[in-house]
Amino acid sequence: MSSMIQFVANHDDLSTDKGFQFKFYCDKCRNGHMSRFHPNAIGIAGELMRAAGSLFGGSFSSAGSAAYHVQRAIGGKAHDAALEKAVQEGKTYFKQCTRCGHWVCPDVCWNHKASLCESCAPDEHEELAAQQRQAASEQIRTKTREQDYTKGLDFLNTGGLVQCQSCQAKLAPGQKFCPTCGTPNVAAQTKDKFCGDCGASVKPEQRFCAECGSKQG
Repeated sequence: MSSMIQFVANHDDLSTDKGFQFKFYCDKCRNGHMSRFHPNAIGIAGELMRAAGSLFGGSFSSAGSAAYHVQRAIGGKAHDAALEKAVQEGKTYFKQCTRCGHWVCPDVCWNHKASLCESCAPDEHEELAAQQRQAASEQIRTKTREQDYTKGLDFLNTGGLVQCQSCQAKLAPGQKFCPTCGTPNVAAQTKDKFCGDCGASVKPEQRFCAECGSKQG
């Protein structure tokens, strides 16, 4: 009985009938290495027969098809050998954590002092710097929310801001004219007025109070 081929989960098989190639990734940062392309002799022979069949008007087309099926039939053995070799080479570029079993790159994701991956044993200085920045961000968020940025807003007067009908500039309710273009503020011009003597409502065009006859200024 043939022995089982050990392989890692973090790899992509890029092999075709032309040859074999594999990508291996770090389980933590996803950086990795790709094996060199190894041509498959059967695949090359099949390609040559297909090319010959096209050159001679298809007389070898059946031979090309047969070569492809031969490749599929016996390519498994060649593929297994290429995979086993690539896995053995790929392992030299990674470290396996004995705590979680992940394969990680030694330059970025491996804690050499602890002999574990940095997910299981973070580097003290890196972790301290990261936690300091995270705490600073949280403190800034908290202190920002403690400030009152709305003390000058009138929450009861929902129509407090209006726009100039001419230039669309923002106007306060008490502004009778637009400070940008001079257009009269209709909202301010039509504001309700009251008689100074009796308190009755007085329209803007009224010169005298309709209730007490007092002259309006």
